[in-house]
Amino acid sequence: MAKKFKGTIGILTGGGDVPGLNPAIRAITVRARREGYKVIGIRRGWAGLVELIRDKKADNSRNFQELSETIVNKAGRTGGTFLHTSRTRASHVPKIRVPEHLRETYNDELNDLTPEVLKNIEFLGLDYLIPIGGDDTLSYAVRLYQEGMKVVAIPKTMDNDVPGTDYCIGFSTCVTRTIAMTNALRTSAGSHERFLVLEVFGRYAGFTAMLPTMAGAANRCVIPEFQFNIEHLTDVLSYDRRKNPSKYAVVLVSEGAMFDGGEMIFKSQEKDMFGHAKLGGIGELVSMRLKELSPKFNNGERVNVINQKLGYLVRSGDPDAIDSIVPMAYGNLALDLILKGIHGRLVVLKNGRYDDVPVTVVTSKKKFVSVREHYNTERLRPFYKSFEMKPLFIMTSEL
Repeated sequence: MAKKFKGTIGILTGGGDVPGLNPAIRAITVRARREGYKVIGIRRGWAGLVELIRDKKADNSRNFQELSETIVNKAGRTGGTFLHTSRTRASHVPKIRVPEHLRETYNDELNDLTPEVLKNIEFLGLDYLIPIGGDDTLSYAVRLYQEGMKVVAIPKTMDNDVPGTDYCIGFSTCVTRTIAMTNALRTSAGSHERFLVLEVFGRYAGFTAMLPTMAGAANRCVIPEFQFNIEHLTDVLSYDRRKNPSKYAVVLVSEGAMFDGGEMIFKSQEKDMFGHAKLGGIGELVSMRLKELSPKFNNGERVNVINQKLGYLVRSGDPDAIDSIVPMAYGNLALDLILKGIHGRLVVLKNGRYDDVPVTVVTSKKKFVSVREHYNTERLRPFYKSFEMKPLFIMTSEL
């Protein structure tokens, strides 16, 4: 039997793509339509709501589409996001990125297009908005909530650093891929008796380096939360290599890791709308310095290095089991809230249980690895005192 029409829900995905986004979109759409809601997929993240033309005759196919069970079922088992994504920040749009039809009104070097976004939401008839993203995407969701929009947010990021939740969509697949690829590269490292340096994602938080290392994929890891000494790293890796019958050692390097007294390493100084320059290169620098310093700790013998940046390989492809199950649960949690008339919330996993918290938590605090609790600064690797009563992924502290 057809349900009575209850309203319209918009869904968007912003920031980097991760496996698990399409399962979340599917879960929301299937449940919402069966409950009597129309579902609109906003294309390309916040860009779809910035660039929309409020004219029913205009071609807005790049900006939104109505979602059906047929559409989402086809994509629901795959990685990435079929709605596409962008790093658009609607409150800070550079002059060159202002849509052509708005340039007469907005011609400053930096423009807040929130008034247009709110009008576009009204044009689409959205009663609720479900943004799926990391702290950048969701920080703008907080802005819209404060402007009066009914928002229910879902956390997504491989870095697992959205505050308020133990788990963000994409993290498990990232860790799974990192472990698998590190283990695959061991064969080359062992064959040539080298150091293996793998650069992984993690701008401000080192969860994606810590968990694989704790799981045994690497001997050591260096993370953004602690500036490391390269001579000390060379020393401990040389020790690991000597102990290993195959004469190799492995270190995972977070992209945001820093030498002691140094700064983050950037590919270029060009920044996105959230003020982030593209990171990249710390793994290469670590590799160069390890090779230079290795004779000091290996009886004068130079140790060569295999350097590999895992990059998009850990965020591509199909989701693993956890990133198939959690997005399904998060999507249904969001609908549970909407059916109760509740909004301004972020759906979360806390201590192994699904829950929701105020969406404003996204902008009220930061989430990092607790160096004091989980990182041994002498051994440059994770440590633990007890796993009793810890959450699934162990290190989920917030500062």
